[in-house]
Parts: sequence; C-alpha cells; structure tokens
Amino acid sequence: MNFQQLRSIREAARRGYNLTEVANVLFTSQPGVSRQIRELEEELGVEIFERNGKRLTGLTQPGKGILQIIDRLLLEAENLRQASQEYAGEKSGTLSVATTHTQARYVLPQVVQSFRSTFPNVRIALQQSSPEHIAEWVISGKADVGIATEGLSQFEELVSFPCYQWSHVIVVPEGHPLTHLHSVSLEDLAAYPLITYDVGFTGRSHIDDAFRQAGISTDIVLTAMDSDVIQQYVSLGLGVGIVASMAVEQSRGGRLHAIEVPHLFAPNVTRLAVRRGAYLRSYTYEFILQFAPELKRSDIETALNIGGA
Repeated sequence: MNFQQLRSIREAARRGYNLTEVANVLFTSQPGVSRQIRELEEELGVEIFERNGKRLTGLTQPGKGILQIIDRLLLEAENLRQASQEYAGEKSGTLSVATTHTQARYVLPQVVQSFRSTFPNVRIALQQSSPEHIAEWVISGKADVGIATEGLSQFEELVSFPCYQWSHVIVVPEGHPLTHLHSVSLEDLAAYPLITYDVGFTGRSHIDDAFRQAGISTDIVLTAMDSDVIQQYVSLGLGVGIVASMAVEQSRGGRLHAIEVPHLFAPNVTRLAVRRGAYLRSYTYEFILQFAPELKRSDIETALNIGGA
C-alpha cells in the first residue's frame, strides 16, 4: 500500500471517475492510475469501485467507507508535513486563502498588510470564487482558509467560525427619488429595476427572502459577483443597487449615494472555515486571529479537535 494508490482512489472519486482527469492531476498516465487502483483493491480484497467494463461508474458500499479512511490518511500525511515544518522552526511558506471578491477587495487588504508585517517570509495566495468553490478548495486542501458569507457552515468537512456581521445598503445616483424618503420600504425599492449579487453570493439569500416573505415581486435586471461592478452599472443609471455595506465606494466623484436600510434585510455573518482535522501552522492561526480578533486560538484548537463549530 502506498500514498500514490490512496491519491488515485481519492482523485477518482473527486473527478467523477474520469481517469484521464485523475492522471492529469497526479501527473501520471491513465494506465498508471488504473494499475494503482487495481493493486490496492487486490491487496485489500475488496472492490472499491463499481465498473461498466473497464470504466469506473461509482463507489461500492465498501468503497464509500474505505474512501473516508483514505481521506483521513491523506489529511494526516499533510498534517505531518505541516507539523514537521512548524517544529523545525520554519517561518516561511504559503498561506492559501479562498474568498469572494467582496472580501478580497474590501475587507482583506488591511488584514493582509498587517499579517505580512509579522510574517514577511510567508507568501499569500488569494483565490477568488463562489462560496461553493471556496468550500471545495478548503476541503480538498487547495486552500488553507476559506472566507465567505454564504454556505461555509453547510459542509460537514469544514469547521467554520463567525467573524463579523454586516448589512446590505442601497446605492443610487445622487438626486434619485429614494434619497428624499425618510425611510425606504421594500415596496419603494421594488418600484425600480434592481442590480445586486448573483444567487449564492454576498448575502443574496437574505435579499430574496425579504421580498418573498413580503409577497413583493422584483425586477432584478442585472446581477454580478463583484460589488464594484454593481456600483458601476448603478452609476450608469441602469437601476438601484443593493450591495454589502463594507463595499460602498465613496470615491465615484459624488455620483452615488448610499442609503442604510438595516430594517429591510436580515443581517449577514461572514464566516471563516478550515478543513476539519487539519493541522494549522502558527502563521495560519495568526491570520485567522487578525481577521477575527474576537476569536481565541484555544477556541479554534478546541473546535478542530472535537469537530465542533
């Protein structure tokens, strides 16, 4: 039994049983992957995969249990590597952070700047995508830390922590009729075409929930992943924008006006997630604590050890 066999099994499950993709990921050949899988099955005396001819089509029932063990073994192998570097006193490395555009653009710059002053030899790799992909990257080990508002608490493979709370705000061009109202209602807002986030991004679910519960139909004419893109189209007069409070730009030459509406939409909580059971380097703890100062390292260690949140 060897790690290449274990990686072949894991990647086959992750890549939809496409051995060509598995071979590309593992930098080997498709026949090599097939051989690694078959040799491990023969050694264990168990069929891990269901087959249609030579093509893998799924996991057998025993294979599902074996895959969980393989995931743990490979995770512990990575933990061993991380621990050896930590105990050897190495203060260098790469911290991979997967996050959304809003977090990377408006929240993380100050944290990254502070972190770099403490750990100048640690390279930071920022990866931006949807919350679903962020979770997948952390689970697979492609990212050390995931930060997003949507979705991270829904994955059993992750341990996530609440970091800070924020609200949505309305952005409109200066002089827009909504700026003259004492208090904006959902009915007032729905009278205009709306521009906001794609489904699954930056608290979009709370926006949809508010209108649905009020029984009010909306005309969402444009959606985007990026807050600055939304504000750009608002400045062009295409509609009323709904964006995250921390993403409101005050530097558009006075063309946009922000209206706080905490009474309209439920508050949002940005969460930070790490892979359950992962060994975290000291600089990873430091990054987490700088992003979420209310957390304590002991709380994080306890959650990782007991698998809690």
